Amino acid sequence: PEALMEMDKDIGRLQVVAERFSKIGSQAQLLPENPLELVRETVDYMRPRVSKHVEMSLDAGADAGDLPMSRALFSWVLENLIRNAVDAMDGKGALVVRAHWREDAFTVDAEDTGRGMTKSVARRVFQPGFTTKSRGWGLGLSLAKRIVEEVHQGQISVAYTEPGKGACFRMVFAVSV
Repeated sequence: PEALMEMDKDIGRLQVVAERFSKIGSQAQLLPENPLELVRETVDYMRPRVSKHVEMSLDAGADAGDLPMSRALFSWVLENLIRNAVDAMDGKGALVVRAHWREDAFTVDAEDTGRGMTKSVARRVFQPGFTTKSRGWGLGLSLAKRIVEEVHQGQISVAYTEPGKGACFRMVFAVSV
């Protein structure tokens, strides 16, 4: 039964992926969404899909309302940050996703205990085509940046990194008044 539940989640996620691809190049529809709930759902979905040697935890604050969001695109960005963190830890370590409302913004951090980056690499990670991996096209973080900044009018950055000590990627979404 547990495997069937996870397979059902995967089928649902494949539908979301198909929806994402159908929206490439079109105007994303932003609807009022509870961003804390989206973070919880994404972390819960990813938890059984990362290495069992990665301790993944969620530190979520109190709910404080909705933001105009594209559910599918926001979730994809967080999935991408989680996958990158697991890759940077070579499948073992700790990953903490923090999601908190501040006075005028909603903040999400993805902090890992992986390899970390030099400052010069951190400055380039959002450039299309840039990658430190042996495989891939280097498009994940550049697409994440477009989704966060152009679609959601937020900000994404490397909040902290140090070689050998890990990295923290931060997304900030301002509350419209």
